[in-house]
Amino acid sequence: MARVKRAQISRVRKNRLYKRVKGFFLGRQRLRQAMEHSDRAKRFAFRGRKEKKRLFRALWIVRINAALRASGVTYSRFIYMMKVANVKLDRKILADLALNDPAGFAAVVKTVQAAQAA
Repeated sequence: MARVKRAQISRVRKNRLYKRVKGFFLGRQRLRQAMEHSDRAKRFAFRGRKEKKRLFRALWIVRINAALRASGVTYSRFIYMMKVANVKLDRKILADLALNDPAGFAAVVKTVQAAQAA
């Protein structure tokens, strides 16, 4: 029966792992710990990608609310008025307007308030 030699496959796998854990501290670059800490890093990275979305949404809300307070409107009231006025701008765009184009943001606020008054 033919013998299966796995040296090359094994070396490729190990090299791929070592490349992934390059820069890890002390023994975490050696084989067993490298595998464990690589898996752990992957878990943190996955969780971090989900967390980033939550953090950015919170940041956008804070920016919108800060810009709205200057107009005398609260965030929750503004979002409700936008829904009633059928203005379809998401929080990311609103936050960008509030930060980079205050005049444009003020125009959106006025439009929403006018629709609410009517």
